[in-house]
Amino acid sequence: MWTTSRTSDLTHQLVDVRSPALINSVRLEAALLNQETGVRGYGLSGNQQFLGPYTKGLADETAARDRLRPLVRGDDRAQADLATVLAQVERWQERIARPIAASASGPAVTLATQRAEEGKNTFDALRRSMSRQQDYLQDARTAAGSDLDRATELRNGVFIAIGLLILVLAGLVFEGLRRGITDPLARLGRDVRLVTEGRFDHAITATGPADLRRLAEDVEAMRQRLSDELGSAEESRRLLDEQAADLRRSNAELEQFAYVASHDLQEPLRKVSSFTQLLQRRYAGQLDDRADQYIGFAVDGANRMQRLINDLLAFSRVGRVHNQQDVVELEAIADRTAEALSVAIEESGAEITRDPLPTVVGDATQLGMLWQNLIANAVKFRSPERKPRIHVEAERDGDLWRFAVADNGIGISPEFADKVFVIFQRLHTKDAYPGSGIGLAMCKKIVEFHGGTIAIDTTHSKGTRILFTLPVHTPVEGDDTTGEPRP
Repeated sequence: MWTTSRTSDLTHQLVDVRSPALINSVRLEAALLNQETGVRGYGLSGNQQFLGPYTKGLADETAARDRLRPLVRGDDRAQADLATVLAQVERWQERIARPIAASASGPAVTLATQRAEEGKNTFDALRRSMSRQQDYLQDARTAAGSDLDRATELRNGVFIAIGLLILVLAGLVFEGLRRGITDPLARLGRDVRLVTEGRFDHAITATGPADLRRLAEDVEAMRQRLSDELGSAEESRRLLDEQAADLRRSNAELEQFAYVASHDLQEPLRKVSSFTQLLQRRYAGQLDDRADQYIGFAVDGANRMQRLINDLLAFSRVGRVHNQQDVVELEAIADRTAEALSVAIEESGAEITRDPLPTVVGDATQLGMLWQNLIANAVKFRSPERKPRIHVEAERDGDLWRFAVADNGIGISPEFADKVFVIFQRLHTKDAYPGSGIGLAMCKKIVEFHGGTIAIDTTHSKGTRILFTLPVHTPVEGDDTTGEPRP
C-alpha cells in the first residue's frame, strides 16, 4: 500500500538519514572545537599537553566526516554546506592548526601570536558555516518529522477507512448470507420439522440459492412420496378395518350358528333319532326286509348327523369357549389320551411310544383334544398288513418345541398334504373309515391358536408323520417349572 510505503520511507529518512546527519554534524563541530582549543592552548603556552585534544579532534573529525558524507548524498544543499565547511576546515588547518602544531614550543607561540587575528576570523567563519549546515539539517529533520506525522495520520486514516469498509462489507456479506442462505435454510428446517411431526400435507417451498432449492425440491419430493404412501396405508388400513368388521360379523354369525346347532337343531334331531330307533326296535322283523333297511338308513343318518353337529360345535368352540391359559404337563395329557383311547388301542394292537414330553402354556382341554385326534387318527388309519406302531417325538429348537406323531399306517399322498387340514375334507369313504372329516382341521385350529404351526411330513414313507410346534414355556418369577421334559 502506498501510505505504508510512504510512512516507511519517511521513517527511514528521519531515523536513518536526517537525525544521524545532524548528530554527525554536531560531532564534527565538537571535533573542530577540540582542535581549536588544543592549538590555541599550545600556541599560548607552548605546553605539549594541549596537543592531546588536537590529536583526538583530528580522529573525531575524520570519523564524523566519513559518516556524514553518505548521509547527505542526494541532498544538494547539504552537500554544498558540507563542502563549504570542509573547505574552511582545510584552510584553517593549513594556515593555523598544522603550522602551530608542527612548530616547537617557542616558534609555535610566536606563530600563534602573529596569526591570532587570522585564526580567529577563519574559525569564526567556519563556525558560522557549520551553524548554517546544522540549521539546514535541523530544518530538514523537522520537515521529515512533519512529513512522517502527516503520512502516519494519512496511513491511520486509510487503515480506519479500510477497517470501516471491511466492517461494511462484512455486514453486507452477513446480510446477504442471512437473506440468501440462513433464512431459506431456517424456513426449510421449519418445514421439515412440521413434516416430521406428522404434517405430511404441509408443502415445502424451495427458496434461496440453487443448491438449497434443489435440496428443498428433493425433500418436497420425499414428502410427497411419504404422503402418497401414507394415503395408501390409510386406504389399506380402512380396508383392513372393513375386513375386520366383516370378520367380526362372520364370527358373530358363526357363534349364532353354533348356538342354533347346539339348541335348535339338537332337539329335533334327537326326536328323529329317538323315533327312528323306536321304530327299529318295535317293528323289527314285522315289516319286510326293505322297510328294515330304510329304518336302518334313517337311524344311521340321524346318528351321523348328531355326531357331525357335535364335532362342528366342538370346532367352533376352539379359542372361544375353552381359552384358559395355564401351565400344562403334556406327559399327563398323553397319559389321559392313552386311557381314553384304550379300547381302540387294545383292539388294534397298536404299540405307542413317546419321547419325554415338556411342559407348555395353553388350554388343557384344547391340547387334550389335539393329542386325542392325532393318536386316534394314527390308530384309525392303520394298515391292515402290519401291526400299528405310533411314536411321539419332542425336540426343543430355540423358542419352539417341535413335535412329531409318526405311524406306519396307510399314509397320506403329498398332493393331499394341505387338503387334509380343511374342514369336512375326506380322503376315504365313511364306510372304509368312519368320521366327520373335521379332526385334522380342529388340530390345525388348536395349534395355530397356541402360536404354532402344523403340517404333514411329505418326506416320510410307510405311514404318516404329522409335525407341529408349540412355544417354549418361559417360567416367571416364583414358577418352579422349567418347561423341560421330565426324566
